[in-house]
Amino acid sequence: MNMNKGKLIGIGVGPGDPELLTVKAVKMLESVPVICSPKSSPKKPSVALSIVQGILDGRSDEYNVIEPLFPMIEDKNALESYWAGAAELIISELNEGKDVSFITLGDPAIYSTFSYVARIIGDRGYLVEMIPGINSFTGCAASAGITLGEKDEIILVVPKVDQRLDGILEHADTAVVMKTSRHSHMLEEIVNQDPRDKEILSVQNCGMEDEEIFDGFARNGKYLSTTIIKFKKLGSK
Repeated sequence: MNMNKGKLIGIGVGPGDPELLTVKAVKMLESVPVICSPKSSPKKPSVALSIVQGILDGRSDEYNVIEPLFPMIEDKNALESYWAGAAELIISELNEGKDVSFITLGDPAIYSTFSYVARIIGDRGYLVEMIPGINSFTGCAASAGITLGEKDEIILVVPKVDQRLDGILEHADTAVVMKTSRHSHMLEEIVNQDPRDKEILSVQNCGMEDEEIFDGFARNGKYLSTTIIKFKKLGSK
């Protein structure tokens, strides 16, 4: 591999509050020559970019921002085409010897589109590293003032509500369900079938100015919605 090539760095920017960025992430963002900030739509600003914009505004040097399009679609072939296109944009910068920081909400190792692009770029022989960030559900728990797990309790993290949840929910002491507003009705049906007493709360837009925390399920369609269900053991008070 040509040692003059740049490196791809995935940076987790946390759930929304810029003060939750790690020191390592801030240092990287203050110096890296290229920021990759994917957008879900040409007309919508990047939430991840808005979180780090204050840091970028404080820089006195020049840097470049590339914003590949990653639409929220289910078509795997179409998504692979977008990932490949983003990878080529990044590789063109890496070939000029520039490091590229790919910013992503939460943590780059947990349900992040970074992983798909990083795999393509890593397979092409480029160096890839990750800087972890505070993930959405621990951010939500902190905002709500609750713990997710104690002693030997099992924490279940669910990225999508479907029939798989039926078979595993009974084993969880705490269930964290992400993006719940899209599947609220199915989630409620499955959770209500569980005979245990339970506490249910939802957090929307965690760490942002319009953050909301409320009891029950999220039903209003906001994308950044997380529901936390804490189950009590049968017979316990």
